[in-house]
Amino acid sequence: MPLGLATAIYLSEYASKRIKRKVKPVLEILAGIPTVVLGYFALTLVTPFIRNIFPGDTIDIFNALSAGLVVGIMIIPTVASISEDSLSAVPQSLRNASYALGLPKSSTVLRVVFPAALSGIISSILLAMGRAIGETMIVAIAAGNLPSMTINPGSQVQTMTGYIVQAVGGEASRGSLTYNSIFAVGIILFLMTFILNIIANYFTKRFREVYE
Repeated sequence: MPLGLATAIYLSEYASKRIKRKVKPVLEILAGIPTVVLGYFALTLVTPFIRNIFPGDTIDIFNALSAGLVVGIMIIPTVASISEDSLSAVPQSLRNASYALGLPKSSTVLRVVFPAALSGIISSILLAMGRAIGETMIVAIAAGNLPSMTINPGSQVQTMTGYIVQAVGGEASRGSLTYNSIFAVGIILFLMTFILNIIANYFTKRFREVYE
């Protein structure tokens, strides 16, 4: 989230038009990279890099840390792109008024522009969270399929979406416990994303600014 917001602020307030024209399309392309590619990126590049930093058996080949890092990378373009659109939509008159009062550019961005675009920024964050919660391929490839209760990010874990992938790929007969558990996990994921959408809708209405 901080990287995405920092990118959005830079593109909206500090980058030149030439840089913005080049970087913004790149963000849109990054947002469309298939998650299966990011999953193999986590397994083949991120995991070996982490295992080199922490030698020994502290980091498993399949681990939650590399999967979480790549999921974080995945949502950066979403946060950056939508937040940048919200920041750019703030009228220039608000910036000019702040400059007229003697505020420097950094204070104008953080105390005037950022609060004015808060509804769109919160929506981008919650949208990215919803995408991260429902992510399947990255965690199924990089985090493994070992259902274990642990707080160690270097261990192999199984996420809810990863469980669905494993259960669907198995031989779960209709009406069995495994078959019914797929729908139970799916309902939980639906409720989580539904609640996030309700919260996003509330904050959008609560902090929305309308300018003439």
